Amino acid sequence: MIFKDIWLDVKAVQERDPAARSALEVLLLYQGVHALIWHRFAHWFYKHNMFFVARLISQLARFFTLIEIHPGAEMGHGILIDHGCGVVIGETTVVGDNCTIYQGVTLGGVGLYKGKRHPTLGNNVTVGAGAKILGAFEVGDNCTIAANAVLLKPLENDTTAAGIPARPVKVAGVPIKKENTTVTMEHYAKMENRILELESELNRLQAELAALHGQQGDANGQ
Repeated sequence: MIFKDIWLDVKAVQERDPAARSALEVLLLYQGVHALIWHRFAHWFYKHNMFFVARLISQLARFFTLIEIHPGAEMGHGILIDHGCGVVIGETTVVGDNCTIYQGVTLGGVGLYKGKRHPTLGNNVTVGAGAKILGAFEVGDNCTIAANAVLLKPLENDTTAAGIPARPVKVAGVPIKKENTTVTMEHYAKMENRILELESELNRLQAELAALHGQQGDANGQ
């Protein structure tokens, strides 16, 4: 099973990286594939409660590839880690099949509690360079997270998210229309009229209050 997943990772690079010329080149020279190979063995040891050996393998992989994948993370098959330098994937992360992860990506947790604290990515998810996905929530199938986005909330299937914090900008390739928040001259005129009304009311109340104080003064003088 491990070797089958390794082969599917190699084929994924061939299919999705136009610079890849052959399976042999990918297997020998692509650090993203190397990181996944190391991880698949580390994960086997982790699942069999040999945590020290698992962590040792993952640390060696980090040293040689500059890609850090915790041995507890669950990685699907056909994954492309492109370039890969600076990628960090936490312990309870789940990455689905045929996902693409670019350099500088963090799939991280929030808080210090144990248990599920990292994201779950569906199938065919693309995470752009420098993006951060933080927290224990799900990202649906066929989603795209833009470069440098910071995603803190779940995403439905077929959604593209961008920004800090990241928000949906497309669903199934169709841009989401923004609400019209433009303030027109008519709005300004209405606000100005309302302010004048409030000022007039305030002046009237102040005059009544002054008159009341005057009446009380006259009564005390008598």
